[in-house]
Amino acid sequence: MVVPSSPVALVALFLVGVVLVIWCVEVFIEAVARSAVSLGLSGFFLAVVLAGIDLENAVLGVTAAFVALPDLALGTVFGESLFVLAVAVGLAGLLVPFRTAVPRAYLLMLVLVPLPAFALSLDGRLTPLEGAGLLVLFVPLLGYIFRRERRTETTFLLSAEVQDAVPLEGGAEPRPETPDGGDLTASESDGQTADDGWDLDLDEFVPAFEDRSGLFNLGVAALAVAGMTIGSGITVVSAEAIFVALGISGLAFGATVLSFIASLEELALTVEPVRRNRPELAVGNVIGSTVFYVTANVGIVAAVHPIETGGDVLTIHWPFLGVCLLVATAMLARGRVGRVGGLLLCGLYAAYWVANYL
Repeated sequence: MVVPSSPVALVALFLVGVVLVIWCVEVFIEAVARSAVSLGLSGFFLAVVLAGIDLENAVLGVTAAFVALPDLALGTVFGESLFVLAVAVGLAGLLVPFRTAVPRAYLLMLVLVPLPAFALSLDGRLTPLEGAGLLVLFVPLLGYIFRRERRTETTFLLSAEVQDAVPLEGGAEPRPETPDGGDLTASESDGQTADDGWDLDLDEFVPAFEDRSGLFNLGVAALAVAGMTIGSGITVVSAEAIFVALGISGLAFGATVLSFIASLEELALTVEPVRRNRPELAVGNVIGSTVFYVTANVGIVAAVHPIETGGDVLTIHWPFLGVCLLVATAMLARGRVGRVGGLLLCGLYAAYWVANYL
């Protein structure tokens, strides 16, 4: 690929690549969901699987590792994890303070799931074998989520990006209640209604496939995969040229700029369900994404190319992830995310950016 030398052209190319990846992922999810349902697969299972896998991050990470830029790939893992925990949850608390009752099993999973990757990082290197182990770990976690969601009336790990594409079995879900019988899903913001328009997602730019056959939708999904590949290649190559020109590390660029732009959609997937009085969907997006990032995502990157995990990884990225994780979990365990907590989380994310460039 011929890379332009102009900084403006590089940034434009980078943004085109990111948008192409995100749009192709949206098309892929819509096509696969419609195809699976038309072919008789479980809509609920499909929803849980698609909610638990962040394809944009995985595609960008694998591409970066494949072209021998594992630091850039690892940066996106930390950056997107922190974005979901700090910015998405933080802005939801700032804009639409909310209450929710999160199952203790999910809170425990949220706290414990990063520990295997952290332990394997302590020797300064993640090998392909260790990466494969983390990738395998994601499978039973996803299986547990599937079994638990099947037994409960309130669905948590259903991504907002597939709830319209996939008809769930079982009909409407009742809202969870507080121990004293109060409604936990009602937004606490004054004058906020579910009809207010605010959406960062790209769903409205994705064609509908309701009336198409399952085989047609599978073909569209295959074309979307090709688009993801092209878009991720454009993004990674232009990103490398940008951080080389700026004299910064690929780890810092991936953890800040690339992950921030690629994660903007997470704001819609977290804030929008809260605003529409469905905070359990927002919480599910946070938990499902975090579980994926610190197991399968980092695992597949390490399986493709060994990752160096010393230096800033241990002194900056893991500490910030750990603090944000504990703060967000404490708020969810308390059952309320308010403006003070939201401000704290957003402040931690801002401090993370500063730490990356000091």
